[in-house]
Amino acid sequence: MNADVRVCFVGDSFVAGVGDPLLLGWAGRLGQRAIADGVGLTAYNLGVRRQTSADVLNRFVSECEQRLLAGTDARVVLSFGVNDATHENGQPRVDPEGSATNLTKLLGAAAERGWPVLLVGPCPVDDPEHNARTAELDERFAAIGAAADVPYVRVHEALLASALWMREVRAGDGAHPGAAGYDVLAELVLPHWREWLSR
Repeated sequence: MNADVRVCFVGDSFVAGVGDPLLLGWAGRLGQRAIADGVGLTAYNLGVRRQTSADVLNRFVSECEQRLLAGTDARVVLSFGVNDATHENGQPRVDPEGSATNLTKLLGAAAERGWPVLLVGPCPVDDPEHNARTAELDERFAAIGAAADVPYVRVHEALLASALWMREVRAGDGAHPGAAGYDVLAELVLPHWREWLSR
């Protein structure tokens, strides 16, 4: 098995796996696959409900430094954006420029500490206008990832086209799927996850 590999999954309620009765979410499913592949993985789920990119930025270093110790294969998976694009009082909780700036700062903080990053894009919900705003963030995040030479996994369009994902989101709270929806999301990320871990 690969030696001490530690991965912090940092982000929002989708990272936390809200809605999954198995309490795994997509992060837990990826962790299971890594163990089955022989990776000596310790996975830390640092997903928090309702958090925006600004919230993630505020806690990122302090939470990850406690877990990603020197001498380990220390890595980070970042995923957020849906809450940034949520409208409150007629405007997004974080405007697109602010979201882009926060992501750039997060990638810079990770690079300074030598933590490889895998970026996973934001998911669609049961609200077309919200999804349009999130799709704009998806474009910005992809460009920032490319500029930083950080792998970016685009899931928004594929999940929007997934009848299973959208059905589970509608059957749930309008944002989060159940177990089968997280299966779909995990399968989208899986090949990128495996390639990233193999580096």
